[in-house]
Amino acid sequence: MALPSAYLTSTKNLTAILEAIQQAKAPERFTVRFLQSLDFKASPDRLIIGVLKALGFLDDQGKPTSRYFAYLDAGQARVVMAEGIRYAYKDLFDVNINAHKLSRVDLTNKLKTLTQGQYGETVIGKMAMTFSSLCKLADFEQVRRAPEDDIDSDIEDDNEDIFDDAESDKIPLRKKRLPRLSVNGLHYNIQIILPESRDPAVYDALFRSLREHLG
Repeated sequence: MALPSAYLTSTKNLTAILEAIQQAKAPERFTVRFLQSLDFKASPDRLIIGVLKALGFLDDQGKPTSRYFAYLDAGQARVVMAEGIRYAYKDLFDVNINAHKLSRVDLTNKLKTLTQGQYGETVIGKMAMTFSSLCKLADFEQVRRAPEDDIDSDIEDDNEDIFDDAESDKIPLRKKRLPRLSVNGLHYNIQIILPESRDPAVYDALFRSLREHLG
C-alpha cells in the first residue's frame, strides 16, 4: 500500500524544521542527534525522520537521497515537496488526483477507506493533519508530470491514408499510420513516410513486409 504509516503528532515546528534542513549541511545520516543539532529536541519533532523517509528524502538507513539534496534549493523546494507527497501518498492520489485540495472531512474519509480500518480516529486525524500541513508547503501546479497519451486523439482510423498538399506537378507525399503496438504496457504509434512512386506494387510490397515483421 502506497500510503505512509509515518505521521506527526504536532506540526507546529514542521516549517521551521524544513527551513533548518535547507540551511544546514546535509548529514551522512539524518539521525535524532542531527535533528537536535538543529535545535529541535522535543520528542514530537523526532517523528519528522519517519515522514522524510516516506517522502523519499531519506533512505531506510536515514541517508539523504537525491530528493533531499534537490530540496536544499529553495527555488525548487516547494515543487520537490509536492513530488515527495505524490510519491508517499500515491494511493490517495490514485483515488483523487487533486487529493491536496480535499477538505479535512473528505481527506479523513479517504484515509479511513485506504487504511481499511487499521487505525483509530486519533491516528487517522494525525495522518490527515500531517498530509495537509505538508501540502501547504508544496507547489502541485509545477509538479513534473508524464505527458498524457493523447497521440491518437486526432486519428479516426489507425490505417488512415493521408495525402499532404503538394505542387500540381509533383506526386503527393503519402503517409501511412499503422496500428498501435503494445509492449509491456507501453504503447507505440508508428508512422511511415513512403517514398514517391507511381507503381502500386512498391506500396503493396512494403506493407506486406511490415505486416510480416510487426504482426
